[in-house]
Order: sequence, then C-alpha cells, then structure tokens
Amino acid sequence: MKTTKTINLKNRPKGKPELTDFDFTTSEIPELNEGEILLSSKYVSVDPYLRGRMSDAPSYIEPFELNNPIASGIIAEVLESKNNNFRKGDHVSGVLQWKETQAAKPDGLIKVDPDKASLSAYLGILGLTGVTAYLGLTEIGKPKKGETLLVSGAAGAVGSVVGQIGKIFDLRVVGIAGTDEKTEMLKSEFGFDEAINYKTTENMIQAIANACPDGVDVYYDNVGGKISEAVLFNINKFSRTVNCGAISVYNNTEMPKGISVQPFLVKKSSSMQGFVVFDYADRHPEAIKQLTEWLDQGKLKYTETIRQGFENIPQAFLDLFEGKNKGKMVVKL
Repeated sequence: MKTTKTINLKNRPKGKPELTDFDFTTSEIPELNEGEILLSSKYVSVDPYLRGRMSDAPSYIEPFELNNPIASGIIAEVLESKNNNFRKGDHVSGVLQWKETQAAKPDGLIKVDPDKASLSAYLGILGLTGVTAYLGLTEIGKPKKGETLLVSGAAGAVGSVVGQIGKIFDLRVVGIAGTDEKTEMLKSEFGFDEAINYKTTENMIQAIANACPDGVDVYYDNVGGKISEAVLFNINKFSRTVNCGAISVYNNTEMPKGISVQPFLVKKSSSMQGFVVFDYADRHPEAIKQLTEWLDQGKLKYTETIRQGFENIPQAFLDLFEGKNKGKMVVKL
C-alpha cells in the first residue's frame, strides 16, 4: 500500500512557534470509499491565523488537536476519483490536511482552472487572501473617493491587495512595511502613494502624520500593537478601522499592555471592528468574481514568496513572523 508524509502539531507553542513543535509521520493511504477522491497536494498556504489554532483557547475557529495533522488552504490534483463530480487531473482548492497525498470527501472543495490563473493564485489573490482584502475594506472600511487609506502589514498577502483595491476606489493609499525594499515595492509595483518603514522610523505618530497630511479615514490593521496605537493619533472624524489581524502580538506570552482606544474613538466618532472572513462566506463568490475581473483587466497585481518542498512547510510558516515574505507565502510540493 502507498504511504504519505504528514505534518502534525506535536506541542502547543509557548510564545513563538519552533520547528520542534511540528512532527513528521508516515502513514498508509487508505483505499477510497464511494464518493471520495484521492488528492496530491501541489501548493500549501501558510498563514498567520494558524498560530491561533495551535493554542488551546476559545477563538472563532477550533484549535488543532495535538498529534493530529495541521490543515490550511491547499491546491491539490485529483489522482483518483470515486465521485461523479470530480475526475482524474482536476485541480481543487480547499482546507486540507498537511499531507503529501490524502483521501478526502469533496465537501467544501472547489475546482480551479490552471488555464485562467496560476494555481498558487487561488490561494492568494483569487482565494481567501483576496477575499479578505476585498470584503474587509468594502464591508467595514466603507471607502469613499478621495479619502486616505492606511494599511499596516502592507507588503504582506492581504495588505498588498487592500492597497491596490484602495487605488481602484480612488483613495490616497499609504502602506506600512518593515524594509526599504518592501516600501519601494509598494510604491513602484502596487501603486501606493506613500510608504513607511516602521523599523527605521523613530516617531511613528509623526511619520504617519507626514504621510497622511489629511489624516486617516480608513485604517486596515493587519498587525496591532504599537503601530496601531500610533495610528490612533492620526484618525479623522468618522474614521473606520478594520481589525483584520494582530501578528505583532500573536506570540506574546502575556496579555499585551497598550493605550486605551476609547478616548480616541469617542473624540473622533470613530468606529473599530474586528473582521473574520469566514463570517462573510455567502459573499465569497461575489468577491472572487470581482477580483478575477480586476486581475484580468490588469488593475490588480500580486507577488508571492514560494518555498519548495513538503519538508519546508513549518519553516515557511515560522518565517511569516520574521517578515521574510513579500506578498503571499506558499509552499510548492
């Protein structure tokens, strides 16, 4: 019988995850049952939100179980099918286990067309990444022409798409990233009006004020922490903050201490709302349709950091917390 390698969660991380928190095992591939398909993983998505699932704490999604496979967005090829809706050679996208090969029921899997876009794009700009950017900005950010949009984590998978959508909506777009190379990329490749390197900036409050002379109307927050505190000093009346992520504090072992947001929100009649893309599942097809149209029209670009090899999936995930990715981080098998 054929075997497959699997990556399991070995330990619940204390602070930043380490390679020792992952475990590689080899198991037999079971025979297909009626209605199932046999899948070979081609591209694996690694995402910051997976860190939350490694902790045994209440959240918007169930935690991973110890000594069981980790799962994330995966593009896979159908090797064998006992399901009338799928045939050998089809490519599918969905949340699957970190396995080289696996038998699965096709519930929640959707077919993707490698002739219309690269397979990896269906994990990024045409997948949950793009959907997160589009729905977070439109549903909570509610942008209006001429406003100023500030994006943290702007060189990441979601942030780089948010900024481009902002330009489509005729906004002034400012991004925050962690290297000069990334800030230059935001302006030259993705059309941001201005970008700030937070690692070389001593006074973020003043830097944001300089880059956003008319203040901040919409803040798309991917990082939390000190950067987001600095933004509060620059928000406009009736501004909207989209709390999409907080990667800067995901590995904290203690509850982070920060300034109180309430005085800022009250003073500016400002709103701040958490955003989880799964809450808008009924809107995903609409979002993907719009993103595909913009991509075909050349209004959207995307960049990827592609690592090679199944064995390198854990390291690719850890590198997210060091800012070693530009755009979407995926692993090609």
